[in-house]
Amino acid sequence: MTYEIEGIKPVISQKAFIHETAVIIGDVIVEEGVYIGPNASIRGDFGRVIIKKNSNIQDSCTLHGYTGIDTIIEENGHIGHGVILHSCHIKKNALIGMSAVIMDEAVIGENSIIGALSLVPAKMNIPDNHLAIGIPAKVKRKLRDQEIDWKKESTQSYIDLTLRCLKDFKACEALDELTENRENQRFEMDFKPKNN
Repeated sequence: MTYEIEGIKPVISQKAFIHETAVIIGDVIVEEGVYIGPNASIRGDFGRVIIKKNSNIQDSCTLHGYTGIDTIIEENGHIGHGVILHSCHIKKNALIGMSAVIMDEAVIGENSIIGALSLVPAKMNIPDNHLAIGIPAKVKRKLRDQEIDWKKESTQSYIDLTLRCLKDFKACEALDELTENRENQRFEMDFKPKNN
């Protein structure tokens, strides 16, 4: 659902996929190729939220911010399930792990990864191409090229999901029981979890 406040309406590309249970309010800009999952809350009722091309905002994320401090997700940003972003800047091709919290005026560098459940404090700057984890987050090391490639593949799977949803996503009645051919009805994709 989208809502306007005081005459300010969200701007959403027709080439973005927004799940019907997501809530988008006010000064929010969503570019093409973006995926916004179920129960995401994106509130542009204080500060602006900008989600750039081919980014994904997964299930149950919360994006909000203060007046005058935009919350920005640059191209190919990957925002995992349950993340909270508040008046922060996520640079191009960065990944924020599940249930992480990124606070006011923090900057996550290009190609960087924030580990699941981490807290990035206000005004912290994570350099490009680095891994940061913990509460509070600490920069652990520079990412290997293979890890950055894995992240790009992960984001590509969501870019593909956006296209799949735009083409063939619809509400349905659930089946009462399994059908005989159910085992042959699995989704196919090349992407796999990262090896540690």
